Amino acid sequence: MMIRMSLSRIAAAVGVVALAGRVVVGASDFPKPDKDVVAPAGAAPQTAVLAGGCFWGVEAVFEKLKGVTDVVSGFAGGSKATAHYQIVSLGMSGHAESVKITYDPSQITYGRLLMIFFSVAHDPTQLNRQGPDEGTQYRSSVFAANEDQRQVALAYIQQLDAAKVFKRRIVTTVVALQEFYPAEAYHQDFVAHNPTYPYVVFNDLPKLDHLKQAFPELLKR
Repeated sequence: MMIRMSLSRIAAAVGVVALAGRVVVGASDFPKPDKDVVAPAGAAPQTAVLAGGCFWGVEAVFEKLKGVTDVVSGFAGGSKATAHYQIVSLGMSGHAESVKITYDPSQITYGRLLMIFFSVAHDPTQLNRQGPDEGTQYRSSVFAANEDQRQVALAYIQQLDAAKVFKRRIVTTVVALQEFYPAEAYHQDFVAHNPTYPYVVFNDLPKLDHLKQAFPELLKR
């Protein structure tokens, strides 16, 4: 994902739009996590850090969910010194484009966030790429903030693979979160601010449509 896409990149995006966020089974049949953590009413806000390709569309998806109070695009997996878009875009920083989701665990669980991550936000079977974007910075990864998150994510990946939800094996990695670094200001809320941008039209808006059709009960009013 680059701020200025070439015509060839736009054409590539057109070719993959039909595949964005699609799964083998119907959305209504997409498995809910067998293992999850349900918090009581009044529980303190929690955060989740997920990487699934270009952070623009991933951020836009999670911003629509009830119980989610904030979503920030940024970088995880590398150092503070390299947490800059121009450096991360080279693919050698160790970072993945990621989003940090702040949510009310009494309204939406971590497992439910993962369900949207795997079913709508990206294709977890693509290794070191998403659609037209290639490189380790676009890898699929769950950055677990604690042992509960790690266990829920690992169990869910195993559950989805066993159910053969996808045509190919899930390649999402589950690693401990070291630090999350917010991206530059122009990346924040990019889809909302640029709904006619070609990359957004071809890659991100279909995800939002899929979310609305598949999980209307999870959307903010």
